[in-house]
Amino acid sequence: MTSPLPDYDGAEDILRAWQSGLAPDPAMTVSEWADEHAYLPQEGAAEPGKYRVARAPFLRTIMDALSPGHWATKIVWSKSAQVGATQAGIVWMGYVMDVSPGAMLAVQANEAAAKKLSRQRLDSAIRVTPRLREIIAPQKGRESANTMFEKSFPGGHLFIQGGNSAAGLRSMPIRYVHLDEVDSYEDDLDGEGDPVSLAEARTITYGRRKKIFISSTPTIRGASRVEREFELTDQNRYHVPCPHCGALQWLKFERLKWEWGKPRTAAYQCEHCDELIEERNKTWMLDPANGADWMPTAAPEVIEKARESNVIGFHISGLYSPLGWLSWPDIASQWEDAQGHAGELKAFKNTILGESWEERGEAPDWQRLYDRREAWDLGQVPDGVLFLTMGVDVQRGSGGHGWLDCHIWGWGRNGESWLVDHRRLDGDVVQEAVWEDLTELCAETFTCSSGVEMSIARVGIDTGDGMTTDVVYSWCRRM
Repeated sequence: MTSPLPDYDGAEDILRAWQSGLAPDPAMTVSEWADEHAYLPQEGAAEPGKYRVARAPFLRTIMDALSPGHWATKIVWSKSAQVGATQAGIVWMGYVMDVSPGAMLAVQANEAAAKKLSRQRLDSAIRVTPRLREIIAPQKGRESANTMFEKSFPGGHLFIQGGNSAAGLRSMPIRYVHLDEVDSYEDDLDGEGDPVSLAEARTITYGRRKKIFISSTPTIRGASRVEREFELTDQNRYHVPCPHCGALQWLKFERLKWEWGKPRTAAYQCEHCDELIEERNKTWMLDPANGADWMPTAAPEVIEKARESNVIGFHISGLYSPLGWLSWPDIASQWEDAQGHAGELKAFKNTILGESWEERGEAPDWQRLYDRREAWDLGQVPDGVLFLTMGVDVQRGSGGHGWLDCHIWGWGRNGESWLVDHRRLDGDVVQEAVWEDLTELCAETFTCSSGVEMSIARVGIDTGDGMTTDVVYSWCRRM
């Protein structure tokens, strides 16, 4: 289990939060700090040396949404692998330490991932970045202010925790929270609830000055946390220009074309002019100077609700990976290799396309089904209902007591149906009283939204067990 945070009463952090609220937010953005101060270490980085946001230009808007001056308080990034996400998180941590100090929590999938982040990525970044090396004391002994899971700096602390420990996700107030790879978190931590909700609850003290950064590669459709969070945002996608016609579009895998068996021929087909775009044009296409930009793709009502909630979302796939990282021929080759292997196809969808995998089988996708629900009150006939039916189930308990379980359904075109009402008629099912109640129910009418009243057209009833069969037949003959 991840080591819990020290036993804080929260007073000092509440005072710090109040004091920091008196100071204006810094004007420098996260991307500006990255370009000016961030460095990549020799170990753990494919391109060590000075960090350049322009290497992956789509990161600039995401980074700047993490800046204190940006309106968003929650940033959701659904992504593929190899698009610079981990390094963007490290840059944000460096920015907080140097420019906008405060209490920060970085949550990884588990304790092992938290150790890896601290040892291999963060400590190395601090060592090679002069601004951070000046303010972060080296780890020396057990009494050091800086340990594997805690980094102290003037004005704040960075706590690194695994998403498998409830103790590490509660207690003291936190202004900045980075929840990385949330699809790998457990569903319920020690009976205390969802780890994302536990971590987010720690930012309440800071109101609109907080920042919650949720990033992950999606996993299973309907169960993916990051997909669920992303669908509640304005759903920004990076639109890039075609070098032939100049029209903007966001990149889709189905428009990557190649001769089967020859992935090196892979090129992207413009959805506007149908011309093939070669891999070498990618750098030009990604450059904002040529028109590339993030654009919301959600429905207008979803965008409006997300903005009211100060939430912004981004999605990007491996198709945008800069030259020298993941190429279109690489993607084509991996797609060919995955054919016939469900596990490899799933990994391709998740890690290359940044999309969730839809499990095959008879079980319904509960999340999609839930999202299609409609709202109406029991007893009300929804629009679209053409006639009503009722199904009655005879339930016989001990001592003669029982009940009639009645479901009234509305039916529309193409087999669409709605549950209009449910009644339970209690009584001895071998005596007349409960059957008289059923007769009265059959005579009831139900009102449509237009004011028209509808009666039950047909009734289906089971015959129960041997003790009630004759009673049921007798009632049916009378009806």
